Amino acid sequence: MPVYVYKNLQTGELFELQQSISESALTAHPETGAPIKRVVQPVGIAFKGSGFYATDSRSYNSEAKSESAAAPACASPSCCQN
Repeated sequence: MPVYVYKNLQTGELFELQQSISESALTAHPETGAPIKRVVQPVGIAFKGSGFYATDSRSYNSEAKSESAAAPACASPSCCQN
């Protein structure tokens, strides 16, 4: 079961409660009855390895290679004017 962080709106105290995902958020402290609010916590995500950038995909690499192979390599501008 996930652990949720709540903030006591009167005192500013932060505390954790273990609840089921299907349970709705609490609005009152279970012991004191003071008004509380669930605090949204950031999720830690780490993207490790290759495949997360446009330059890592196969389609990007193959397109870059095919474009460079299709363009003629001219030593001087006069050879490409035909």
